Amino acid sequence: MQHSSETIGTIAAALAKAQAQLVNPEKSLVATIRSDAANGSERSFRYAPLSTGLDIVRKTLSQHEIATVQTTSIDETAGIVRLSTVLAHASGEWIASDWPVCAIIETATPHRMGAALTYARRYALFTLVGIAGEDDLDAPDLVAPTTPISKPDRSTYKKVQLNGGQGRQFPAERPRKVAPTLLEPEASSALRNQLTTELESLSSADEAANWAHRALAKKNTLVEADAVRVEQAFQTRLAVVSGKSLNENSRPDAERPQPQRRKRRQSVIDKSVLALPAPRRIRDREHVKSVAKLPCLVCGRIPADAHHLKFAQSPALGRKVSDEFTVPLCRGHHREVHHCGDEAAWWNRTGIDPTTAARALWLQTHPLPPATNSPPALRTRKSKLQNEIQESVPHDHVSAN
Repeated sequence: MQHSSETIGTIAAALAKAQAQLVNPEKSLVATIRSDAANGSERSFRYAPLSTGLDIVRKTLSQHEIATVQTTSIDETAGIVRLSTVLAHASGEWIASDWPVCAIIETATPHRMGAALTYARRYALFTLVGIAGEDDLDAPDLVAPTTPISKPDRSTYKKVQLNGGQGRQFPAERPRKVAPTLLEPEASSALRNQLTTELESLSSADEAANWAHRALAKKNTLVEADAVRVEQAFQTRLAVVSGKSLNENSRPDAERPQPQRRKRRQSVIDKSVLALPAPRRIRDREHVKSVAKLPCLVCGRIPADAHHLKFAQSPALGRKVSDEFTVPLCRGHHREVHHCGDEAAWWNRTGIDPTTAARALWLQTHPLPPATNSPPALRTRKSKLQNEIQESVPHDHVSAN
């Protein structure tokens, strides 16, 4: 979260001059991220230590009367330790940012909290002054190898023990398929007569399929002319046993009866006519953006997140509630309400009715149409309801939009 003094003209000008002199620190250290999976790969990247970055930042910023201050604090409401990084100018103007370090329970293990704090200090400071302290891993390495890598011979691989596990060995080469040896013309003719005789005894399509499976290897040993005659005899016999004539199979596609296409059933159901209609779930991105610009409904911090009230509508698989049930919450309270388990009870403890506030914010971006034809009593009732909703929301939420 970034915040600053009321005016930042002087410090912005000084920081612009300082950034023209700042250079990225040398990435002299290497970090390795190990995967939790058994066969997961490791990722390594280079980064600059905090001490190197501090030396560069202090020397450059001090020439333009800018000091860096980093302090920690405990946010009991959100349950986290926060780091505040401040750039203070001699004119009294300042720019600061807050960075969440770790949960409060991590203070019981100082070495873990210290590692997280060092990481946060480096990221917060480098980000605020505009320098890079580590490699960018978003894009792959574009440097191609200069020489092609030859594939090693499988015969050189040996069975070895990997990390104390079982030995691993590459499988042997698969045997190559050898073409069947063709028979002599006399033997091929005799086998052809034998196969055609067997075909005449087939009486069903299943028998024909079984025969083709058994006789395929024998047919492949025939010379080309005998093999073609056996295939033609098989097609003829198959047409007979399956109840189809050769003439019917040879008819052009235009003369064959085309199957009727089934009409597609409508997959969209009008849920408004059901006995128990489903609640509407409206999506309005502009309304969500306008809610996120408002101060937190609980503490008044800016900026905030647009939080959807889960209990405002019945749950649905993988779907949020309608955007009309959104209220602004800062990042700390937003994280807390998502981890509380009972959101309705959490709002009761704060003493705020979020549904009324959400309705008021929705009416600001979606005002009701003027009820000119309504009876006077009904118009008075609507006006009274709108006044009650407006009074239930803090004044800064109403005027900020």
